Amino acid sequence: MSAQTMALDEPILLREERDGVVTFTLNRPAQYNALSEEMLQALQENLDEAAADGSVRCLVIAGAGKAFCAGHDLKQMRSNPRQEYYEDLFQRCGRVMQSIVNFPVPVIARVHGMATAAGCQLVASCDLAVAAESASFAVSGINVGLFCSTPAVALSRNVAPKQAFEMLVTGRFISSAEALSNGLINRVAADAELDAAVAELTSAICSKSPVAIRTGKAMFGRQRSLSLEEAYSYAGNVMACNMMAEDAAEGIDAFIEKRKPVWKGR
Repeated sequence: MSAQTMALDEPILLREERDGVVTFTLNRPAQYNALSEEMLQALQENLDEAAADGSVRCLVIAGAGKAFCAGHDLKQMRSNPRQEYYEDLFQRCGRVMQSIVNFPVPVIARVHGMATAAGCQLVASCDLAVAAESASFAVSGINVGLFCSTPAVALSRNVAPKQAFEMLVTGRFISSAEALSNGLINRVAADAELDAAVAELTSAICSKSPVAIRTGKAMFGRQRSLSLEEAYSYAGNVMACNMMAEDAAEGIDAFIEKRKPVWKGR
């Protein structure tokens, strides 16, 4: 069997699960993991399935080959020059990004190589992001006459307006260091230490109460859209409900008794 045939037989999205951490790996390395229709469909199906699995503690999104994700598949887009097609494509992409935002546990982007256009949108849609020192980021549609409108939605919710708009209207690449400074990512790791840095973060999350993590993910997202008064009212109710969980009782008792808590997940 030729290498080309083997590549065609491989799924475009790989899934691995270990100790409650699920990893999705975009697997179109020859196309720099571009978000084709098929890739978006695979992501949506796997996100929906994983979201319904109560054993999942954390989700990591990674890319195979030399890059994290180069955005939409421009060749596929040009082969379907109809506005209805583009509207449907961008709506489907938007649903994937919202599924990540609304995913019940933290989602971490593992970024290497480049993350451009919708690939940068994917990073911005994740709750957390860890990048290799050599990684770079851009919303570069402007270079081909296309303003990155949908990536702008996610980018502007992570990066300060002036920095985000500059990226959008110039298409320039920024380094991992600048992405960290701008708030697009959480951590930068030496290239050889990227997996270890991601594992450190997932381990820290998985060591906490699954009830508190799921409660916190939902609460954090919702309160951002509320007024200050509404947010405090909502947060107080959520925290009171959280206090009634067995894990909260166990955690507080363990703190008082100076021992490690044993989470029950309820």
